[in-house]
Amino acid sequence: MNIDTIVDKEYLGKCFKDLANAPVSALRGVSEKDAAALGKAFGVSTIRDFATLNFVRWAQAICTLADEEKMAPAEAARETLLDEAVEMTFPASDPISVDAGITRIEVAPEKVDAKKDHQHAAKVEESTAEGKETEANTH
Repeated sequence: MNIDTIVDKEYLGKCFKDLANAPVSALRGVSEKDAAALGKAFGVSTIRDFATLNFVRWAQAICTLADEEKMAPAEAARETLLDEAVEMTFPASDPISVDAGITRIEVAPEKVDAKKDHQHAAKVEESTAEGKETEANTH
């Protein structure tokens, strides 16, 4: 890292010990007003004070751990099951067979009478016939 890009011009060429003890305003982008606000809010006056501020350390630790966090085994299993269920329901990755020679449907397919062409059509007819017999007997 080129230290020249993160400190103000007046701090160029200084050793790290001197930089650590320099005011927070020595950091490029931190004005005197910003440094005064940090001092008032958190009691920091030097780069070292700022770097060792508990809030800064906690924030860094949270970010580091968040980048390394993995799902708990139970959560990972649920996620995997959900993904597999969605894939089974919507197989978006399955290839679709397409014949480049077909551009449009020339003739509409014949419609089937769902009442008669159904896997339980015979049972429907039986129950309908029974219903008619029951009506005839009650009248």
